Amino acid sequence: MPSSELSVNRPTPDSLQVRLAGPWQMETGLPAVDPVLQALESEPRPRQVTFDAAQLGGWDSGLLTFLVKVAERCSERSIAIDYAGLPAGVSRLLKLAEAVPERQGARGDAARPSRLARIGSAMLAAQAEATEFLAFLGQTTLAFGALLRGRARLRLSDLALYIQEAGADALPIITLISFLVGVIMAFVGAIQLEKFGAAIYVADLVGIAVVREMGAMMTGIVMAGRTGAAFAAQLGTMKVTQEVDALTTMGISPLEFLVLPRALALCLMMPLLCLYSDLMGIVGGAAIATAMLGISLPVYFNEVFHAVSIGNLVGGVFKASIYGVLIAIAGCLRGMQCGGSASAVGDAATSAVVTGIVLIISACGILAAVFYVLGI
Repeated sequence: MPSSELSVNRPTPDSLQVRLAGPWQMETGLPAVDPVLQALESEPRPRQVTFDAAQLGGWDSGLLTFLVKVAERCSERSIAIDYAGLPAGVSRLLKLAEAVPERQGARGDAARPSRLARIGSAMLAAQAEATEFLAFLGQTTLAFGALLRGRARLRLSDLALYIQEAGADALPIITLISFLVGVIMAFVGAIQLEKFGAAIYVADLVGIAVVREMGAMMTGIVMAGRTGAAFAAQLGTMKVTQEVDALTTMGISPLEFLVLPRALALCLMMPLLCLYSDLMGIVGGAAIATAMLGISLPVYFNEVFHAVSIGNLVGGVFKASIYGVLIAIAGCLRGMQCGGSASAVGDAATSAVVTGIVLIISACGILAAVFYVLGI
């Protein structure tokens, strides 16, 4: 395949001729513009630049980019350009480019901020996000206070419906996930402990891990993907259809009427779901203990009861309560932040799941450190 050719010569001391030959297309590779720019700086400096494109083949935007760079340097040095030797199409495009000035900031590279500026922008965005989260948490707390004083405006039928959605309707998925987590933990532990003749300690491993950490965490993650996303989608749809604005117009607080029953239902159900998840995880471990290790059920459960303390159980339930608050706040906040388009509802649901899971993992680490310091 022929290649692009570029040559520069000086027909007279005052003129510079640029010869273009072959195909000038980006897919074949283009010569650098440096030889032409260097010739424009050489002494004596030319007063005019001409082109010889008699042997020019096919061309595309790569040729135009080359010529624009030459034209910019000539404009800086007050050197005249004669486009007569170029094809008619190239001449018209170049004259059009000169007639329409470039918009300021149109080039992405020139408008791209520095790395320090991007870091600062990210930190300011994170600060604004944290401030909005804390403000929403404070407003929800005030709504809870109004509920305790009997002044909150919400329907008990809505609260009962959300309790069913966040409680009984979630039992199938909680059962499946918790049972499988217990099975996996028992299976991994059995393979290792059996090598040392300590298979009975599979019950200790599953019981402590599930009751102290995994039961609450897995329940929180499942509820973040199930109920938190549902809250965000419901509230986001109400924002799109302007139902939230209608409540505000009628003098009804959306936080009390929409957010409060959802948050209260999830906070009430999370401890109960955590206890149920602990039971299913221990049952999953029992299935492996009896099937693989030949441990009887009375022996397995007796070992679990001796290994798991009341502190572990209370700590796990307390974590589940904290996770419930975080999931409810994340889901309702993203729903209330939803934009006015249909796609914004899906974005709000996705953001609610991500935010909820991040908050759960962060809270798990913080609470684990706090419990360790307190000796729980």
